[in-house]
Amino acid sequence: MKFPHLAFSWFGIFCLTLPLGNAVAAQHGRAAIIDVHLHALSANALGVPPVLTCATPLTFRPRDPREIYNAGTFADCRSRLSSPPNDDELFRQTLATMRRYNVLAVASGPMEIVRRWKTASPEQFIPALLTDGRIPPETVRTWATDGTIQVLGELTFQQGGMAPGDPIPDAYFSIAEEFDLPVGVHVGPGAPGAAYVGYQNYRMALSDPLLYESALLKHPKMRLYVMHAGWPMLDHMIALLYAHPQVYVDISLIDWFVPRTEFHNYLRRLVEAGFEKRIMFGSDQTLWPAALAIAIDGVESASFLSAQQKRDILFNNAARFLRLSAKGR
Repeated sequence: MKFPHLAFSWFGIFCLTLPLGNAVAAQHGRAAIIDVHLHALSANALGVPPVLTCATPLTFRPRDPREIYNAGTFADCRSRLSSPPNDDELFRQTLATMRRYNVLAVASGPMEIVRRWKTASPEQFIPALLTDGRIPPETVRTWATDGTIQVLGELTFQQGGMAPGDPIPDAYFSIAEEFDLPVGVHVGPGAPGAAYVGYQNYRMALSDPLLYESALLKHPKMRLYVMHAGWPMLDHMIALLYAHPQVYVDISLIDWFVPRTEFHNYLRRLVEAGFEKRIMFGSDQTLWPAALAIAIDGVESASFLSAQQKRDILFNNAARFLRLSAKGR
């Protein structure tokens, strides 16, 4: 899920090797969860709060071009999530939900907010970069050098109509490879009807995961994860995973926003295709802390997954990909 003016729907060679520490030690009987896709944002990132959104179960509405189309008309649902009224409350509710479910999160957003959240709860967050390419590569390099960012992502080049091989994405990938930073790229769903609600350059054609093949071959040491698991381009997502064993996916947004049956069918296909060790949990929690709980339930309620497969998706795969220490597994 991405946002206007934010990159809808969000020292030497640095190697991310972090101890998991108390933030992911067993709490309230819950095993640790790693969320590789969470946002640290201002409460007014999508307009004056409270901002409402649907969560599964929902039905996407048809659009009559003569009528106004906006976030309030995207979908029909039984109940809507409401965002907190201010920045402090958004942080408080997000952190409370993370602690309730024992979550360590890769958090991206405006850098001043990421820094604030990281300072307030240093063991709970891994700082990451959210941009659509408008942050100069020189700035990205500085932040990578001094440890301000430890993950490049969410990179939302698709929102700006850029392909992975264009000069700006390529410059970011070069920095990621040089500093050994994990890279998370937005591939797939923006807002429903994104081009009609402020994302004029958004093209669904850029959701094809195979567009990243040339970038992977040019940057063979890059650790790439495809956000939203490239939904709905399932066959091409499986093809990319098969051809490039270093690629992972996260299941963010689709685990709480799209209809649950569709999410489970998509997840089942990825697992049945043999890629259960490269699927990572992500929420794409933006303004609605309750979405994190719904996303976790999306995995835990998947009856076709074994207990080990759920642990791999919720924790082990991300710990391996991010090169975190094994403590807390």
